[in-house]
Amino acid sequence: MATMESLIGLVNKIQRACTVLGDHGGQGMSLWEALPSVAVVGGQSSGKSSVLESIVGRDFLPRGSGIVTRRPLVLQLHKTQSGAEYAEFLHAPKRRFTDFAAVRKEISDETDRITGKTKQISNIPIHLSIYSPNVVNLTLIDLPGLTKVAVEGQSDSIVEDIENMVRSYVEKPNCIILAITPANQDIATSDAIKLAREVDPSGERTFGVLTKLDLMDKGTNATEVLEGRAYRLQHPWVGIVNRSQADINKNVDMIVARRKEREYFETSPDYGHLASKMGSEYLAKLLSQHLELVIRQRIPSIISMINKTIDELNAELDRIGRPVAADGGAQLYMILELCRAFDRVFKEHLDGGRPGGDRIYGVFDHQLPAALKKLPFDRHLSLKNVQKVVTEADGYQPHLIAPEQGYRRLIDGSITYFKGPAEASVDAVHFVLKELVRKSIAETEELKRFPSLQNDIATAANEALERFREESRKTVVRLVEMESSYLTVDFFRKLHAAPEKKPEKNGNPHGPNNDHFHDTSLARIGSNVSAYIAMVSDTLKNTIPKAVVYCQVREAKRSLLTHFYAQVGRKEKERLSAMLDEDPQLMEKRTQIAKRLELYKAARDEIDAVAWK
Repeated sequence: MATMESLIGLVNKIQRACTVLGDHGGQGMSLWEALPSVAVVGGQSSGKSSVLESIVGRDFLPRGSGIVTRRPLVLQLHKTQSGAEYAEFLHAPKRRFTDFAAVRKEISDETDRITGKTKQISNIPIHLSIYSPNVVNLTLIDLPGLTKVAVEGQSDSIVEDIENMVRSYVEKPNCIILAITPANQDIATSDAIKLAREVDPSGERTFGVLTKLDLMDKGTNATEVLEGRAYRLQHPWVGIVNRSQADINKNVDMIVARRKEREYFETSPDYGHLASKMGSEYLAKLLSQHLELVIRQRIPSIISMINKTIDELNAELDRIGRPVAADGGAQLYMILELCRAFDRVFKEHLDGGRPGGDRIYGVFDHQLPAALKKLPFDRHLSLKNVQKVVTEADGYQPHLIAPEQGYRRLIDGSITYFKGPAEASVDAVHFVLKELVRKSIAETEELKRFPSLQNDIATAANEALERFREESRKTVVRLVEMESSYLTVDFFRKLHAAPEKKPEKNGNPHGPNNDHFHDTSLARIGSNVSAYIAMVSDTLKNTIPKAVVYCQVREAKRSLLTHFYAQVGRKEKERLSAMLDEDPQLMEKRTQIAKRLELYKAARDEIDAVAWK
């Protein structure tokens, strides 16, 4: 079996790593919380600080009247084989403290940094690690002292705030409660015991500590409490004799203070029979032994939780993507795979697997027909304009049978109007395709980590769409011009040429009504041209969508990134690396996940290796 020091030391090491990585809170139970620790609970001036300093063997905690501990202090003790003692703070990782007076000042300064120089409290913990050959491996949490009234400078809710903070730690099932009570106080009124009883009614997690035994009234003692008769706990009570204020003022060494404490119990007529189970040194060993037992009991659940978290972290890494390879060939392959992933999403939008492609059909089914209906044929084929065009087309010599040149000019002028809706259809589909490119890039999960590649793909895709649009515009304009270049003769052959009526004889031969044709003839010409243009409109309403789909949609599906692929294949490795330049926040997130994953795997392996030796 593993030694107590190695097992608890491993837990301390894991908790330290969790603290550095920030894995000590959040949703659910973190690894930090799954590992046992000791919360030091007591009323103000109950002697909590002195107990902690006795366990550590160093004078390092701020002192004063009233509320001194205003932020939780997570204290991790690491037993070393030899060497000098030193301390490190999580908020100052590159600084090593060998002067413990400087440690005390740093705790005060760090407390004031969050709370200001007030008597307010904060639940943001200070993390301190102490490395020494004179300590046992242990994690202790010093919490603000419980109080019953708010003093000047404190909010009215301070009593409740402190209790809620302390409760948030001690109600966790893996927290061992070190309930500090002064011996010169009635045990029935102990704030620490009262709270411990509420969160741990069975007493399985509670250790009772009596301080200030040497300050009890003469003729009284605390043997009933220490022997478990006054208030019974599952674990034995431990008595502590702290340094006196005079010793503190004289800076009496903690090692000397421990010796005086031993002498006090060994020579005490009241507590001599309990001397071997009293004092700060015994308390530290007792807590270590209990921690070892708790750790061994928790190993199966800890391993289970670690395995579950490893699976979750691996899934998260798969979701955000693994690190980019350094090899140029691998980078090129990765870029092409990412482009194919985008292309698949884009085609799903066009083919109906995702929304958006239906908007192209909307252009052909609604926008184009509506635009064709709004063309100003009524104005162009009005009697006045028909007369003007036909007359100008004949020139100085009037037509002999039918005004063919007039017909042709009226038809050409009408067909020209179709260019507007045709080009508008091209532009409308172009904008739909551009929007689908944007949406497809945003929806391609694999691309989210590469903003530079997203921009490159968007640029290449939009350039390709511009080429497709230009080709589509030329094609639809050709369709319109083809209708003008060769008219459908059969349409006019089927028309019946009605005889023309001459103007009335009593009319003024030189007046404004003396036109080549009377209104009926002009109306017939306009009607014939309108019927022909309606036939052309029906034709274009079918052929324009075909041309647009062929030139734009079909090409977008077939070769949206063809040019891009050719360009990428010619790029140098440095340029490929730049294209795969990730979002710094995502890179940092992956790094943190990878570190946590490494921590959990190492923790699992080390627990397996140490626990069952």
